Amino acid sequence: MSQLEVTSHNVAAETERTTPAYVPSLQRTEGQPPPIAAHGGLSYMSFDRAGDAGTATAMADALTQIAEGEGQRVIDMINAAPPGAIQTKWGIAFRTYDECADYIRKNNAIKAPEGGLALPLPYTVCEQPTYSVVPSNAVWRDPARADVAILLRKSEEDNRRRDLYFPHLMRDARRIGEYYPGLSPNSPECMDRLGVSLAHLESKCANFYDAAEVERVFYPEIEKLLLEFFPGATDALVYNHDVFDKDYAGDRTEDQDNKNPGVNARYANLVHNDLNDNSGRVRCRELLTKNLRNFGREQNHTEEEADAKMSRRFVSINLAKPMETVEQFPFVLCAWPSFADQPYITNYRIYDDRVGETTRFTSRPDHEWYWFPQQKPTEVSMLKCYDSATDGSVSRWSFHTACIDPTAPADARCRKNVVVRSFVFF
Repeated sequence: MSQLEVTSHNVAAETERTTPAYVPSLQRTEGQPPPIAAHGGLSYMSFDRAGDAGTATAMADALTQIAEGEGQRVIDMINAAPPGAIQTKWGIAFRTYDECADYIRKNNAIKAPEGGLALPLPYTVCEQPTYSVVPSNAVWRDPARADVAILLRKSEEDNRRRDLYFPHLMRDARRIGEYYPGLSPNSPECMDRLGVSLAHLESKCANFYDAAEVERVFYPEIEKLLLEFFPGATDALVYNHDVFDKDYAGDRTEDQDNKNPGVNARYANLVHNDLNDNSGRVRCRELLTKNLRNFGREQNHTEEEADAKMSRRFVSINLAKPMETVEQFPFVLCAWPSFADQPYITNYRIYDDRVGETTRFTSRPDHEWYWFPQQKPTEVSMLKCYDSATDGSVSRWSFHTACIDPTAPADARCRKNVVVRSFVFF
């Protein structure tokens, strides 16, 4: 087996420019190490020029990173390793799911408790920030930038070539009380402690492929659920959703203008989280003051009102409800205590009018993973994407991915579910 060495790349920079754009401070959790991020973790809102939210700077940084070639060097090291298992500084890893699954079977590598299983999970092995230019960005439609688009498309495709599969243990989330005596997975205490929980909902939404019906019926149901679930919550806002169905035969087209997210054929097959220290605050501010990509209730807060609302604790929760019992490609969620002291790796999503920030992670053998086997349509899995409380008293977020269930029959139906994103204010 070869030794795969991956170096970190963390650029620090300062800016003295005063800008009217909302620039969040990097509010790390007490004891948390600095993120692996561009400009020392400074939000791209700091580089706003004429209202571009820092997108021009982010695009320039993306192209500079491609030219520097660190990502390609990681790919080259993976390709140069002999076939089979690759010894990394994070443990044994594999290029493909099947290789990793075969290793687990043959070596009885991980002992799974009742209701659990061992399976491969895909993690990045590139410890540098990454850039993703979203499909709606004008660069893809600009003939004058066709050469730039080619570079960016190859870089995005190469991101997957910098991932490896690691063997991990999956625990049944319904049995959390067995791992944490007295802690119910159906409680806000579970969310505060682990960043994951489970709720129950009998929805009256009849057609989850109808975006207007989802907004009209399902959004208020979820907001009601959140207010009842979290004691002390004063307001809940569901602001968008996604529908996942690999086998859907209808029109999948996304239409942001008409608040229709389309239907996703791909499941997020990489360990990640949707927000981070910066984007949790920026996304909340965008919704409150600009209604930016808000599919839910219209928000018309002034800057001062948003300041007051965000001065108190607020959290972002993603909720996933199946349309039918999940047989294949379930969501899996990782508990906060097992990575609270681990630096995240920032991924920048470049739009025409904003730069979103998501996070990726490298593997650890003791990451505490959970799933809900055969999740039912009345079961809503909940994961925390952001918490404004930074004193270490509660979880800040979970990270998650989709996975292949090796115990499912070959003809198992792929997951069909709706995922909504929300903010809850206290």
